[in-house]
Amino acid sequence: MDDLRIRRMMGACGIAAGLLAAVGVPLYFVYSGAPPASNVLARILLNILTCGALLVFLTGLRHLIRGAGPAFEWPASLVFGAGTAYVTVTLVAASIEAGTVLQRPDGTLDPTVDGPLAHANMLLHGSVARLLTAVLLVAAGYAILRSGVLPRWAGWSAYAVAAVNVAFVPSLFFGTDAADFYSAVGWGNTALTAALIVYWALAVGVAAVRRRPSRGLTRLA
Repeated sequence: MDDLRIRRMMGACGIAAGLLAAVGVPLYFVYSGAPPASNVLARILLNILTCGALLVFLTGLRHLIRGAGPAFEWPASLVFGAGTAYVTVTLVAASIEAGTVLQRPDGTLDPTVDGPLAHANMLLHGSVARLLTAVLLVAAGYAILRSGVLPRWAGWSAYAVAAVNVAFVPSLFFGTDAADFYSAVGWGNTALTAALIVYWALAVGVAAVRRRPSRGLTRLA
């Protein structure tokens, strides 16, 4: 597959990931108490599809970075490795939530805070995912700014989103109240901040589709 097709596929999947997240995230705020099983399963389905699109996007991003030259092999591998770990952790967390409502489909449990594995799952949605996201985006930001494979704003915004994610890594010390902005499972941690990476992917996806690949962009200095 040539570079132009890979760039277009990467862009399309980045856009898809952002749009799917834009639909899925509000579903977490529809009910103040335990949501019905249909709500939980719908948002988990959207989460699964988002992860699939994000995986293709990150694979395309790795390809673009590696194509800039041998000097970018390591950051490209770090982007893909951290991205794969992030997608895996997210899918495991979604599976645990789905298991809670599949076992108790009567709508009496909120899988984000109830169930035998809910409190362990908080770290998968929170601090663990925040750290993996930060590693991924720092590597991506560095590679983008040094190689020029994407607009410079994509690199600087990757750094900015990474910094926000790092700020939420210590949230595991601040309780388990979902209504608390900065708790282990707080809305600022697991909803607002968690969504930033897919919105970044959406913006970068648009840039990838619009920008034609050009030769001689690599800056090794």
